[in-house]
Amino acid sequence: MGALMSAEISQHWPVPPREGYTVDDLLTLPDLPPHTELIDGSLVFVSPQRDFHSIAIDLLVNGLRSTVPPELKVRREMTVVLDKRNGPEPDVSVVRAAAARSREQTYFQVRDVLLAVEVVSPDSEARDTDTKPHKYAGAGIPYFWRVEMAGDEQPVVHVFELDKESRVYVPGGTFRDRLKVSVPFGIDIDLAEIDKL
Repeated sequence: MGALMSAEISQHWPVPPREGYTVDDLLTLPDLPPHTELIDGSLVFVSPQRDFHSIAIDLLVNGLRSTVPPELKVRREMTVVLDKRNGPEPDVSVVRAAAARSREQTYFQVRDVLLAVEVVSPDSEARDTDTKPHKYAGAGIPYFWRVEMAGDEQPVVHVFELDKESRVYVPGGTFRDRLKVSVPFGIDIDLAEIDKL
């Protein structure tokens, strides 16, 4: 019975290698659920997202694209290769335009990412507030934003900038009604516009 159950499971779930998965596995394993991430060699499957998550991403993508300079591009939900064992998928990224080489590409190298944004969900709270920012900072991504839903269902954006010597993020402000910053470029997003989405 145990062997039969084990065989049934292996037909439905990938069995991890002893050393864990690599980014190559993440990018080539067939039939992985959408938005699967690789954290420390483990595949992380994403639960269905709340409406807030979707519209917060839309709000930020639209706002960023309205002022992004031509040498940069805004992308949503694309894998960022941090190292061999880590390929997270920020909800929004700002990348160097030269790194967007093909409409068929599925990832960006960390060296091409200037800003990573995570919209916190109940199932990803620990990853979005601790694990991923730590990994993004360690990999040298200059800016990080964490977006949370306030009690009034409005977005709150926590902005961080990388301290290059310590490789940790330092707070750059918390924004509730309007997100107005000068780095990584001039950005002005009316967060109340979420009600129109």
